[in-house]
Amino acid sequence: MAQTTVEPVRVPVTHTVADPAPLGLAAFALTTFLLSAKNAGWTHGGDAWLGFALGYGGLVQLLAGMWEFRRQNVFGATAFSTYGGFWIGLGFYILLAAGKSTNVANDLGWILLAFAIFNTYMMLWSSRINMAVFGVFLTLEATEIILFIGNFADKSGIVKFGGWVGLITALVAWYASASGVVNGMAGKEVLPVGSPMWK
Repeated sequence: MAQTTVEPVRVPVTHTVADPAPLGLAAFALTTFLLSAKNAGWTHGGDAWLGFALGYGGLVQLLAGMWEFRRQNVFGATAFSTYGGFWIGLGFYILLAAGKSTNVANDLGWILLAFAIFNTYMMLWSSRINMAVFGVFLTLEATEIILFIGNFADKSGIVKFGGWVGLITALVAWYASASGVVNGMAGKEVLPVGSPMWK
């Protein structure tokens, strides 16, 4: 007697929270902008970025990552939670450890190298989402590489160049955030984000 197999019923996923990606991208963009402005030499000695690293780029981005877990978006959850942790960790390093370190530039070089390694595979996987998100990870990859080279070499000119690239990263992230907001509101693509590079 032939056996029949019954296909399982697939229930469509219904989201109970709004898309947190535009919020996470905005938090990342603003904090990156403030720190990059300092690195590029735009600011005059202040650390305006530090409080926002803990509060906006850190806590708010971490929350966006947790909401991405709720939406079962493993990429968004991993990216936002990790970079939320990055900003919180960097803020606490500056507040608690930098004053006791004998070589802050070397410490920052190792921190940036570690996150560049993480960012490399996330950049590859971001190419499966859309070109706007890929652009964020691509420019961030360049920023982190330039900054860790500049910090390891203790060359302020290289760090300043990394700040300029970081400013571009912030602008790309703000665009991705803005597109997520308006496209989500309209229910259609108002600001183009581009297609995935591969499936």
